Amino acid sequence: MDPDLTKPWALPEEFLKRTFALINSDKDRNSASLVCKDWYNAERFSRRHVSIRNCYSVSPEIVAARFPGIRSVTLKGKPRFSDFNLVPEDWGADVQSWLSVFAAAYPFLEELRLKRMAVSDESLEYLAMNFHGFKALSLLSCDGFSTIGLEAIVTHCKNLTELDLQENGIDDLGGDWLSYVPENLTSLEVLNFAALDSEVSFDALESLVSRCKSLRVLKVNRKISLDQLRRLIELAPKLTELGTGSFAEDLVSSSVTELESAFSKCRDLHTLSGFWDVTLLYLPVIFPVCGNLTFLNLSYATLGAIELECILTRCKSLRRLWVLDTVGDEGLEMVGSCCPLLEELRVFPADPFNQELGVTESGFLSVSNGCPNLHYVLYFCQRMTNAAVATVAQNCPNFTHFRLCIMSPGEPDYLTNEPMDEAFGAIVKTCPNLRRLSVSGRLTDLAFEYIGNHAKNLETFSVAFAGTSDLGMEYVMRGCPKLRRVEIRDCPFGDNALLSGLAQYESMRSLWMSACNVTTDGCKKLADEMPRLNVEVIKDDGGEDGSADKVYIYRTVAGPRTDAPPFVVTL
Repeated sequence: MDPDLTKPWALPEEFLKRTFALINSDKDRNSASLVCKDWYNAERFSRRHVSIRNCYSVSPEIVAARFPGIRSVTLKGKPRFSDFNLVPEDWGADVQSWLSVFAAAYPFLEELRLKRMAVSDESLEYLAMNFHGFKALSLLSCDGFSTIGLEAIVTHCKNLTELDLQENGIDDLGGDWLSYVPENLTSLEVLNFAALDSEVSFDALESLVSRCKSLRVLKVNRKISLDQLRRLIELAPKLTELGTGSFAEDLVSSSVTELESAFSKCRDLHTLSGFWDVTLLYLPVIFPVCGNLTFLNLSYATLGAIELECILTRCKSLRRLWVLDTVGDEGLEMVGSCCPLLEELRVFPADPFNQELGVTESGFLSVSNGCPNLHYVLYFCQRMTNAAVATVAQNCPNFTHFRLCIMSPGEPDYLTNEPMDEAFGAIVKTCPNLRRLSVSGRLTDLAFEYIGNHAKNLETFSVAFAGTSDLGMEYVMRGCPKLRRVEIRDCPFGDNALLSGLAQYESMRSLWMSACNVTTDGCKKLADEMPRLNVEVIKDDGGEDGSADKVYIYRTVAGPRTDAPPFVVTL
């Protein structure tokens, strides 16, 4: 017998090929590829999707050499704090260099999902012209392109199944782009243009929806009227996700009845969003589908407690809910009363600068009392107390994501005037499965000591306007072994805090620090100690005083990037 066959991993090539084809998890595939050379090759040749969470952590050439059969790519670019205008324009993350390599290596590419990438109209045209079997494009928080680029995509991608545009910085030059969809295109399954401002050709949209019998996701913008919405959903009763247009329109009673009837035929609908300019008058039209909803996104709807109550009393199966803080504590009380299965809640501020509006600890407590399965929360509020957060933790000990944003920086417990240390101490002590934590309010080093001592599964940590010394960051960096991403702004952490993470950085994905007390010399010392990291200092104000106002650190196998603008210095 061949001695290699006595090894448990020495399996026939065909068996390995078929087995790896059944493994969808990137994490599982990565682990399996480390077993032996045969498994490495089996995983390499059978992989069809690759996800790259930092476009500078690896080069497109390395990806193409490693995985020759890729059909689908997910690519992320700028740091998350670019969402808050902390990353200068022209910082980088241009998708074109990736497309140029992919055109030669993957001419059969079918799917591209981009997040926080710089995408030009020329790149979109290049994509449309060089990948003839291309089917699915998703752009999330990207910028640099216009509706001219969309024209190229819909004109030349003859087998398009998905066009998903979310929260992008698009130069909207008008809605004519949708008219360029070929009249024989029938393959579309996902269409989302909710973030566009201009009015699209409704005739072209209606014709497209009528042809695409497999359409399951449709999210339109606020220019689509209620009557137009009715005509669309009558043509697509198999929708599973719907983003409505504006709900502010004068309808006669017969039109309201017709719209409600159209909704009643959407028996597969489980996700609703949109609701711009919604009023109580027309909310009843969605009542027929409320019972099946698992996700309700009202983050664009300035609803009050009364309107929210009308909806939620009919949403007994809801798992995910996004709302604006205009619902108030009374609205959140209804969440706790009506949504016992809720797992995720996000409460966004309608006006971050108006302290008369918003939600408080009272609404948070109501939700936690009635929603024991809650494991993901993003909560923007004007005030909070340690006792309230401790009670929330006791009521919902299964939190994996806890993101509390007290909008006034450095705000203490408003009842006791004490720091909010005990609040986050309660979260990390009570919730052992916590993977993501965002902290806010007045915090001393004690809060960070709690985190370092107890948050052993923490992967993503975000903090702003908090801490009293380097010791705070040191507690977290040395105490949380599974950290992958750390985001820090406006904290008193300096070089000693930065260098306290030497044992962590190569296993982490990235560290962002801005408006802290880090110096260029400290960054240089880190770069010397950790040559496999890219340590980038961003000097968007041109300062030469030795301070490092913005620092972005990430592991890479590609070395220093070649497209850095003059204000980005790689040490």
